[in-house]
Amino acid sequence: MMPRMQTHHFLRAFLVAFLLATIAAGVYLLCFSSAFATYYESVAAGYTPPPWPLPLDTAAYNAKMLALAHYVAPVTASSTAASTVPTPYWTATTTPLESGADAASNGAGRLLSVPVWTATTSVSVPGHTWPHGAEYPEGGAILPFKRIVAYYGNFYSTKMGVLGEYPPDVVLQKLASTTAEWAAADPTTPVIPAIQYIAVVAQGQPGASGLYRAQMPDDQIQKALDMANQMHGLLILDVQVGKSTLQAELPELEKWLVLPNVELAIDPEFSMKFGNPPGTVIGTFDAKDVNCAAQFLAGIVREHKLAPKVLIVHRFTYDMVTNADKIQPLPEVEVVMDMDGWGSQAKKIGTYTHVVSPEPVQFTGIKLFYHADLKPPSTGMLTPEQVLNLTPAPIYIQYQ
Repeated sequence: MMPRMQTHHFLRAFLVAFLLATIAAGVYLLCFSSAFATYYESVAAGYTPPPWPLPLDTAAYNAKMLALAHYVAPVTASSTAASTVPTPYWTATTTPLESGADAASNGAGRLLSVPVWTATTSVSVPGHTWPHGAEYPEGGAILPFKRIVAYYGNFYSTKMGVLGEYPPDVVLQKLASTTAEWAAADPTTPVIPAIQYIAVVAQGQPGASGLYRAQMPDDQIQKALDMANQMHGLLILDVQVGKSTLQAELPELEKWLVLPNVELAIDPEFSMKFGNPPGTVIGTFDAKDVNCAAQFLAGIVREHKLAPKVLIVHRFTYDMVTNADKIQPLPEVEVVMDMDGWGSQAKKIGTYTHVVSPEPVQFTGIKLFYHADLKPPSTGMLTPEQVLNLTPAPIYIQYQ
């Protein structure tokens, strides 16, 4: 056993050593922290954050919009020889004349409309519905540079689309095959796959909320996001508000919409503004509702410095979207009007031609049904080639 006096000396020596070590450590940390702070400040002073928003190649954007509209450059005519419109063909400083038989019947030829645009508004052709001039999106926009091909549904239901019919691995295999088909049909437009998950589902009964809608749990949305990420694609959250509103439902999805690859779709068919239960009548959104959704997304894009979001609006009747001419695409939000009615090839083409195409907003899409589109008297689904021949060619394709 150590004598008491020796014990006291040992403890005193230990305490002195500990105190000196603590002081040394404090001095070291103080100096190191100061040096590190100085170093960090010097680096930060020369650091330039990445630009936001990114610049947009407006010439490429306008050229693609003209291509989707199947615009064909007219031919100039003169008393001596005909020449093609100078390259690039969308240069608006030329004044082309009609040539050929029409020119012969009209004497020297008559003036034709040529594409026009401004620094802030995309290309349009006077006298033509498409392309429709709208405010340019910011750089990094998906559309019209890529075509979105989406598989739709809800994991809880085998009746609502592909996502509920097959296991995830089968869905992804089928989607990969379908996107390859579209890439082959239009080699000029890369395809980006998407999982379109119904995150708010209209219900035939009021439920606990009394709003005739069910909000899907986080684990189901995460499952859809995981599938999209596996394909390096998009997740599109589809919203059927029932007797609720977009103003009430969209904030519940904000934690997902802040992610850079998550987009939004809204379905007027199940927006029951007049009190009917979903499924008993076709619902409706007004342009004010669509613009509200667009503004909500734009706020997210600005706050988090994201690339523009895509907003998809389903439609197959006039009354599903009222005052469509007042829908406002934004630099932060690209708007797609999606013809999502089912039926024979002729019926779908007719609905697209008479409902969606005549009321231009910015972009168009079409839904193809694996089952409903085959009901008699249908003889088959529309092929990619048939869809691409529509005017304008849809840039968003959804499969249910």
